[in-house]
Amino acid sequence: MTSVTFIQQQLNISDKSINATLKLLSEDCTIPFISRYRKDATGNLDEIQIEQISKLNKQFEEIIKRKESILKSIDEQNALTTELKHRIDESFDLQELEDLYLPFKKRRKTKADTAKEKGLEPLAKIIMSQKVDDVQYLASKYFNDEVTSEEEALQGARDIMAEWINENMYVRKNLRRLFQRKAVITSKLVKAKKDEEGAQKFSQYFEWEESLNRAPSHRLLAMLRAEAEGFVKTNILIDKDEAVDFIENAIIKTKNDSSQQIALAIKDSYKRLLEPAISNETLQEAKEKADKKAIEIFSENLSQLLLAPPLGEKRILAIDPGYKSGCKVVCLDEKGDLLHNETLYPHAPQNESGMAMKKIRSMVNAYNIQAISIGNGTASRETEFFIKKIAFDKPLQVFVVSEAGASVYSASKIARDEFPSYDVTVRGAVSIGRRLADPLAELVKIDAKSIGVGQYQHDVDQTQLKNELDSTVMKCVNSVGINLNTASKSLLSYVSGIGEKMAENIVNYRAENGSFEDRKQLKKVPRLGEKAYQQAAAFVRISNAKNPLDNSAVHPEAYGIIEKMAKDLGIKTDELIANKEKIALVQPEKYINETIGILGIKDILKELEKPGLDPRKAAKVFEFDPNVKSIKNLNIGMILPGIINNITAFGCFVDLGIKESGLVHISQLKEGFVSDVNEVVKLHQHVQVRVTEVDEARKRIQLSMIL
Repeated sequence: MTSVTFIQQQLNISDKSINATLKLLSEDCTIPFISRYRKDATGNLDEIQIEQISKLNKQFEEIIKRKESILKSIDEQNALTTELKHRIDESFDLQELEDLYLPFKKRRKTKADTAKEKGLEPLAKIIMSQKVDDVQYLASKYFNDEVTSEEEALQGARDIMAEWINENMYVRKNLRRLFQRKAVITSKLVKAKKDEEGAQKFSQYFEWEESLNRAPSHRLLAMLRAEAEGFVKTNILIDKDEAVDFIENAIIKTKNDSSQQIALAIKDSYKRLLEPAISNETLQEAKEKADKKAIEIFSENLSQLLLAPPLGEKRILAIDPGYKSGCKVVCLDEKGDLLHNETLYPHAPQNESGMAMKKIRSMVNAYNIQAISIGNGTASRETEFFIKKIAFDKPLQVFVVSEAGASVYSASKIARDEFPSYDVTVRGAVSIGRRLADPLAELVKIDAKSIGVGQYQHDVDQTQLKNELDSTVMKCVNSVGINLNTASKSLLSYVSGIGEKMAENIVNYRAENGSFEDRKQLKKVPRLGEKAYQQAAAFVRISNAKNPLDNSAVHPEAYGIIEKMAKDLGIKTDELIANKEKIALVQPEKYINETIGILGIKDILKELEKPGLDPRKAAKVFEFDPNVKSIKNLNIGMILPGIINNITAFGCFVDLGIKESGLVHISQLKEGFVSDVNEVVKLHQHVQVRVTEVDEARKRIQLSMIL
């Protein structure tokens, strides 16, 4: 089987598209580049399909590598028969390959190994043939210095047979199916832990039982976390009698003394070998599915957060609010550079609101501030009310933004490098201001796991999580494009074909040589070769460039085509840009070449209509209910405005402008059945909710979007 066939079996994509995609990937083309600029080659595959092909190709390579390792190991044991080699060669199922390898796997000494050393394997073979009736007499023939009784001989034979049954591929395959269909997961309290701190948050699982294949991902991960922290013990179980009956029906063909010994071996094999192994496999498989679901949700949330509406290049006054420690205030220019910082104390215990008002007004005027950004942490609402009392000389937009991850950024090396002379409080306030101006540019500096838009992120496979989140960030950065002359090293490192080291080289080149004037200058950056330039050029933007196309998503390889289009229309190239009437006269078929086909030409024409258009929406001001300042102000039945600040598999959390977020369960998102929360709501969406339950003691709020 080839990798193309393997991929085709799992994806409904033509072999031509798969072959073209694999060729491009082997040439170190990035997924964003392939999906956007090689549509004609791949048959218009999107990023998700290309990523699936890439993952399946890696999976195929892993299977081939594992097969080679298994064949080598068995061959070194002089146990590789023609039939076994054929079965391994034909299998492309990792589980099946491991079953084939199981009898030859190096392991600790087993009961069966001890029995074989005592010379009891021939006895086990005869009993397993089920042709002997008097097993006691047969067993007596195998007495020696180490075997002195019939029962000792038969026990050894049963140990050997139990191992054979454990290694039986048919038995293992069908037991797996039985577990997958009928397994129940149970969790029970570890009594010694009941009164320990943190136990009560897992109280739901002190006595819990449900079908494993119906347990939602978040519940399975919660149970496993409770077990990892020592509060409960979980088990994966099926009906033991049903499992043993199945194995007996599969193996026992007669009714005699031999079959009785085999029945005993089956019970032992199931209890000691099969059940622990298959139940563990089943749990691992369920955990992998739960991980995948949790990572998908995290990835989707992260994407929505990164692509949140930017305010754009504005002068911003940002506030990291606080009580006793004061409000950290910073003023930023259009590029996010720090102009001024100080600490004000408008709230208790100092209550210096009058002085704080004067200073805020003075800063707004002195630095020509256009918008105010307030972090949504401690004292956020009070700070918002305080700001809105100030009589400014001009109207100002006031935004409350998420602080999630700001403290992580402020203590990071990136922040220290950016602001070596300032403490963490100033850096945190700068981050709050910058994430209003451009959430994408600022949030890429923070480890995605610290942004707080996932669930159980510390419980899922960390390698998979990192790979998926890195991929998500890369997709978002390249879908928007970045300003080559203002982008940070962090942002540049996610650009197609760039990476961390090259990003550093670009920043250093920019510092030494000034702003880039055109995309071709990228080639002068140390170690940035032709391939990297091809992958990156169209994803960077240069405003006021010599060539206006350098501020668009048009790839430089297409500049010649656009020049020809303009020439054919009798106008200059810059006269074609954003000229819908002239663009409508272009006949796409005339400009197809070996690299760019009809799909590519149509994309070029679309981009020419609105060059460099940011796909993100504009930021909107949002106001919480001014009467709700804490959970104490909530009453059942209230209709309130809110912002969705986290999405999970079971619902979404809504920020009501107080410390505690409220939960809208999936059943309360809208009338009728909902299978996927993301189909109904998006992160940062402005919503109206109804309060349905308030548990002040546990600080829990239940909400409904069915008004």
